[in-house]
Amino acid sequence: MEPLKIITDFVPKGDQPQAIRALVDGVEKGAQHQVLLGVTGSGKTFTIANVIEKTQRPTLVIAHNKTLAAQLYNEFKTFFPQNAVEYFVSYYDYYQPEAYIPTTDTYIEKDSSINDRIDKLRHSATRSLLERRDVIVVASVSCIYGIGAPDKYYEMQIPIRRDMEIGRDCLLRRLVEIQYERNDIDFHRGTFRVKGDVVEIFPAYEEEKALRIDFFGDTVESIAVVDPLRGKSMGRLDRITIYPASHYVTTRDNMAKAIEAIRDELAPRLDFLKKQDKLLEAQRLEQRTMFDIEMMEEMGYCQGIENYSRHLTGRMPGAPPPTLIEYLPEEALIVIDESHATVPQINAMHRGDRSRKQTLVEYGFRLPSALDNRPLTFKEFEAFANQRLYISATPANYELEKAEDVVEQIIRPTGLMDPEIIIRPVGGQVDDLFGEINRRAAQGDRVLVTTLTKRMAENLTEHYHELGMKVAYLHSDIKTLERVSIIRDLRMGKYDALIGINLLREGLDIPEVSLVAILDADKEGFLRSERALIQTSGRTARNIRGQVIMYADKITAAIGACISETKRRREIQQQFNEENNITPESIKKDIGDILGSVYEADYLTVSVDEKMEAYLSGDIPAMIKKLEKEMKRAAKDLQFEKAAQLRDDIRELSRLDSEIGL
Repeated sequence: MEPLKIITDFVPKGDQPQAIRALVDGVEKGAQHQVLLGVTGSGKTFTIANVIEKTQRPTLVIAHNKTLAAQLYNEFKTFFPQNAVEYFVSYYDYYQPEAYIPTTDTYIEKDSSINDRIDKLRHSATRSLLERRDVIVVASVSCIYGIGAPDKYYEMQIPIRRDMEIGRDCLLRRLVEIQYERNDIDFHRGTFRVKGDVVEIFPAYEEEKALRIDFFGDTVESIAVVDPLRGKSMGRLDRITIYPASHYVTTRDNMAKAIEAIRDELAPRLDFLKKQDKLLEAQRLEQRTMFDIEMMEEMGYCQGIENYSRHLTGRMPGAPPPTLIEYLPEEALIVIDESHATVPQINAMHRGDRSRKQTLVEYGFRLPSALDNRPLTFKEFEAFANQRLYISATPANYELEKAEDVVEQIIRPTGLMDPEIIIRPVGGQVDDLFGEINRRAAQGDRVLVTTLTKRMAENLTEHYHELGMKVAYLHSDIKTLERVSIIRDLRMGKYDALIGINLLREGLDIPEVSLVAILDADKEGFLRSERALIQTSGRTARNIRGQVIMYADKITAAIGACISETKRRREIQQQFNEENNITPESIKKDIGDILGSVYEADYLTVSVDEKMEAYLSGDIPAMIKKLEKEMKRAAKDLQFEKAAQLRDDIRELSRLDSEIGL
């Protein structure tokens, strides 16, 4: 078994060494909760990689969306090329959950498109956790959703070794039992094919390797790894273990018990509905459930089998569902990235899921046991004994209260400092800001302005327009192409400032911005909380002349905390720069680079110039074809938000094309 080992030319710098030491000490001393308070650009991922290497612990890294998870997955794969770095996110490219809307009597059937490669990666993750210790799994919050129980999954594996007595037909029956399908024509992942005494298996967790089992009578004569396309041998093995093609697998005996339990649940539920005079609901439930039972008896599975997971796993009503976390060894670490966003998301998952399924149960679409096919509640998530590391530039109260150690990583090796914060009175803020924007424009810089209300943002934009200023209003209703165009125009100098309600949500990251202005900063609330102010101020941390002006008549607790924290971070960075003779410089990006985006989840590869050129030249169909290729490539590379962005671009261009045709 390979030890967890970083392969890189990078060495810890700044305050990374002390952060690594402190976190490692905490892990080794048994600290249950630790926080790494690391500013953007300080190399938090590299720090965590070093902690993993030094502690030699299997690790689960949880991110709050697929895109961030994919980025972390690629980073950890780069750092640990010799180890099992796995990726576990929702395997749906598209997912419409089953739902019922009573007010309109509308039933929405489950509709989904499964990404085959992600399904393979999910199986690879669970297999690695059961077979080895040098494992890092990067997951989205989908890791708290129910999957098959690890004990059942492990029981259903098929170990094969050379000279083993098993019999070809016995192996084929076992493969069908663990949900592999026989397909002698289309050989793909999760299938097997038979040619005389040769059985070829394409494991569910592999993408480019299949297995060839040669029999001599009832004895395994040889085991080979083969290229599934060319059929050429890639090497021989003495033993191999084949894991199930589905996480919802169970033995025939357990399936029979599960079916009996489903029948036992169905009968009293039908009686209850009939006593409530819900005859339609009773008929619907009986038909749907009996059809599923017939499928399970004949095929070993049914559509929506996850709704019967409680019966398949044999757990009690209301018990926590088996999740990926149960596949982790007890000594494994759980790292929660961007914890200020990820922890609340974990906390919210169960309530939304419960509400939808409760309606399905009430109206006879599902048995009550379907409610146990769910994500973990937050208390259930907290109950796991694994040690946890929370990573954030602005950790929330939950993490700080839980943490036995808060380890800081403030220094950016680049030397860039947090911006200076200036307080000015609210009275006259509109006129004062007008002068500031003009001054910044004269030196070639840009300005971001955040207001409290949409009305004020619109009125302020109109007022500055009337005064001849080049400003634009940015909000979530603006379509993607227009948003990107506005940002590009800001960088090009067509606009000197952007005005919006919540530029923190908008995710703007533009190095030309040297001023962030926060109007009515003393109006306390979500948009003016300490964390929101710190995050919004950071929008100008990429410019050496970066400043933040907060217009406020009083120093609220949030403003005071933001000023104090920013000042402290600046002093730490300044001392580091002086001791190491570092002269910070503004980050520079070509206008043609990825523009950043209005939403943090947007990633673009086709420039606005190309789209506008296609629009003006009338050659939109050619651009659509180009975007479709990029969309498919992005989905294959796990860049799902990028693929979704390209999909929206295609729709927008298609709409423009149809309008031109009219």
